[in-house]
Amino acid sequence: MERVELTDEEWRRRLTPEQYRVCRQKGTEPAFTGAYWDCHDPGVYRCVCCGAPLFAAEDKYDSGSGWPSFTQPLRKDAVAYHEDASHGMRRTEVTCARCDAHLGHVFEDGPPPTGLRYCINSVCLVLEPESESS
Repeated sequence: MERVELTDEEWRRRLTPEQYRVCRQKGTEPAFTGAYWDCHDPGVYRCVCCGAPLFAAEDKYDSGSGWPSFTQPLRKDAVAYHEDASHGMRRTEVTCARCDAHLGHVFEDGPPPTGLRYCINSVCLVLEPESESS
């Protein structure tokens, strides 16, 4: 997958202020406010920054956290992992492997088969409906 690298100014022009704050500055949207936390539509969730396919709707579940939660990425190489020690916690940050956009975090408290919960900000995603993604 070809990398997408833009300057900070190019990202600011391309994204809304909230998308920029979360995706490029590692922010978080408030729980239960994003467009996809309670969405059950089929399709593929893509990176809002670069359009890379990240998660399948069939791997999404209701974790009760207020953010879209997935059991796994669409492909193993779709996301990258980074240690995050911010806010007095030790977590694993998840970013888009193509453009380094901050997506959220992954936790080891998810359901089978993976036992993982990819807790992702809605503002970082665009849902491509199933009819368009097949």
